[in-house]
Amino acid sequence: MDIYTIIFLALAVFIFLRLRSVLGQRTGSERPPYDRATREVLGGTQDNNVVPVPGTVINQSSAAPSADVGGAADRWKSVAEPGTPLALGLDAIAAQDSSFDPAHFLSGARSAYEMIVLAFANGDRRTLKDLLSSDVYESFDAAIKDRERLEQKTETRFVSIDKVELIGAEVRDGAEQLTVRFISQMISVTRDKTGAIVDGNPEKISDITDVWTFARDISSRDPNWKLVGTGSAS
Repeated sequence: MDIYTIIFLALAVFIFLRLRSVLGQRTGSERPPYDRATREVLGGTQDNNVVPVPGTVINQSSAAPSADVGGAADRWKSVAEPGTPLALGLDAIAAQDSSFDPAHFLSGARSAYEMIVLAFANGDRRTLKDLLSSDVYESFDAAIKDRERLEQKTETRFVSIDKVELIGAEVRDGAEQLTVRFISQMISVTRDKTGAIVDGNPEKISDITDVWTFARDISSRDPNWKLVGTGSAS
């Protein structure tokens, strides 16, 4: 063995030992791996059994509590008024997960919203499967198939996402549910196979209000969320 081979072997051993010390060793009790983009944006669970109701990366496992878990009057300050159905619903969710942080959730929901809208426009089924419940995915997939049958393509571009706010929270049928209103501006146009416009305007900015519901199975070991319901509002 020449000197260069010895040097490369020594570097390989060094790198292996460093990675082992940083990442640790598998013990057999780790949670199954899941898509990194999903974890960072919506943290979609691997379960597709959440009942739909009228939302990348919402992982609550490491979030810090948003306020005193004792239920102080200003616990949900800037998110919900004390005593309102929203505040009571947030209390119920926090009782299931003391680390729940609405600001952290909304940040992730914003990213998830943009990711899902663009994935739908692009016909990206792989991304949608990671972020949607099975029922919602079936609806999105049916719309994509209709476009494909007509040989149409949709182009969507966000101009801005102006507001993301919680408007509903509850625990129902073993699932935590959070409903979010998104107010955004976007440009969307659908073209046929020749490039001719069949819907939308590439020069027009539309004001969009969407109301989406995200849910998490309380019994799941993975404290993550999926989009289980979509709606719109004027």
